[in-house]
Amino acid sequence: MNTMNASTAAFRPVELGPYDGIAEQRADGSWLLRSSEALAPYARAYTEMLAGWAAAAPQRTFLAKRGADGQWRHLTYADAYASACAIGQALLARGLGPDRPVMILSGNDLEHALLALGAMHVGIPYAPISPAYSLLAPDAARVKHAVDLLTPGLIFAADADPFARAIQVAAPADCELVFTQGVIAGRPCTPFEALLKTTPTPAVAAAHAAINGDTLAKFLFTSGSTKMPKAVVTTHRMVCCNPVMNGQAYPFVHKQPPTLVDWLPWHHVAGGSADFGLVLRHGGTLYIDDGRPTTEGIGETVRNLREIAPTMYYTVPKGLEMLAQAMKDDTALRERFFSRLQLIFPAGAALPPPLKDAIETMAVQTVGCRIPMTMGLGMTETAPFALTAHLPDWQPGLVGLPAAGVEVKLAPAGGKMEVRYRGPSITPGYWRQPALTAETLDDEGFFCSGDGARFIDPDRPERGLRFDGRIAEDFKLATGTWVNVGALRATVIGAGSPYIHDAVIAGHDRMSLGMLVLLLPAASQLSSRLHAGASMAEMAADLEIRAWLQTLLNRLAGEATGSSHRIARALILAEPATLGSGEMTDKGSINQRAVLQRRAALVEQLYTEPPGPQVISAR
Repeated sequence: MNTMNASTAAFRPVELGPYDGIAEQRADGSWLLRSSEALAPYARAYTEMLAGWAAAAPQRTFLAKRGADGQWRHLTYADAYASACAIGQALLARGLGPDRPVMILSGNDLEHALLALGAMHVGIPYAPISPAYSLLAPDAARVKHAVDLLTPGLIFAADADPFARAIQVAAPADCELVFTQGVIAGRPCTPFEALLKTTPTPAVAAAHAAINGDTLAKFLFTSGSTKMPKAVVTTHRMVCCNPVMNGQAYPFVHKQPPTLVDWLPWHHVAGGSADFGLVLRHGGTLYIDDGRPTTEGIGETVRNLREIAPTMYYTVPKGLEMLAQAMKDDTALRERFFSRLQLIFPAGAALPPPLKDAIETMAVQTVGCRIPMTMGLGMTETAPFALTAHLPDWQPGLVGLPAAGVEVKLAPAGGKMEVRYRGPSITPGYWRQPALTAETLDDEGFFCSGDGARFIDPDRPERGLRFDGRIAEDFKLATGTWVNVGALRATVIGAGSPYIHDAVIAGHDRMSLGMLVLLLPAASQLSSRLHAGASMAEMAADLEIRAWLQTLLNRLAGEATGSSHRIARALILAEPATLGSGEMTDKGSINQRAVLQRRAALVEQLYTEPPGPQVISAR
């Protein structure tokens, strides 16, 4: 079946919530938007949801992860609840609390989940830290920053050995360490199993009963592109109401508990709050995927999806692109993946339209219909579900309308309209950083996101919003002309799909625009000389790939409507963006500012006269 037929095929019938907003323009030029649907009741404390499913479906699998033998380890709702009570008692006995929280250094696993649930069950906050901060940064500077800011009373890692260096550098000598396996000599170490063996006392129930909406649930750190990461205060109210908002947009989850095969890291809000909370709220099952959207990691994701059929699939566009490549020649994978799928949600970056077409074509060929594909906009500070475009047909840049219970203000800022949020799912601020908190709140208490948005149809604001880039990413050329970086990147990525991962736009205070191009592995297909596993350096030097980019650059320049849209020069990056450098996040998205700062010498090459041999100039 061809793409044109696929694009007009029916969607799999699933129930979506009302898509209806109320918009009000104010005298100062700002707009107020809200959903026409009221927010439904939500739990008082996060683990109320766990206790409910432990009673209603005690033997249902809540979480599963492959063990060392490759077999799935299943954790039922009943066992998870009992373990959370035991761990909660152990943490209470240690006198932990907001000023001495739990810190988790390692990634997604069953022990991580149980420790987090145990802490939240008794009102003790925890902080999941990106493993990259420990494993990839020799100075462990961000771990030390997190420890100094939070002053944890207990630090957990799954395996002592990989995290020993960071712990020795960053953690106080008297801080208790808990490991699933291993110890660090000379440090106070406790096996995780000891926490599980603790017998709960009435103190657990009393501590749980004392939790209210303002009680701290966890601290989530921002990416920290230009400064050290900030600790976003996340309350029980935020993590309890957010999955209810999600369920109101996608009410089909009430009829069939969701099944997720999910790799998104729990130290990010998408994986740790949105996906985990969605499963917990609706009594679903989350299969922890140790894969990643990388050449090395996609194999594990494919292995898991060959066995487990998800009902909803959340990943970044890069992950969808790699999965689509794997499904082209794997009928069994394709059949299993689409068999029960009710929703695809590409998160974190723009989805190239050709990739959407490829996914829809395979779905129609496999199950005879398209799978609803939706988008939205949120951030760590919004827990994250805030703007939702729960319409079955994904559209570029569409972020939709406020979720139930969220009030959105559009306020003029930096030549755009800034999205600002207020409601029960919005953070009260940053931990122990009152000045930063004050900077992010306007005079009406709206959180200033730094995201720009515009109406799809100014005459019909109830149709919702389209993303208009990050206000801080935009800059002016030397001529004074503003450049919309987000829109320009989306244009380049779409035009260069499926070969361009991202384009880093340069030109601040310059006379013209330039870009640094990061290629995907698929770009090796453009060359008759390269093999499938070619390095970025090999691709950057290949004449056929350079000729392809020359043609693309010429076309984009020819279609540009002015200097703020015309990219005059390009340079293909020969070294990948990395987590350790801060150029890339765990979700695979590129930090534009970090790349420009770290590769300032390459930016200068773009503007050297005459241009060097590595620079491609538009003709």
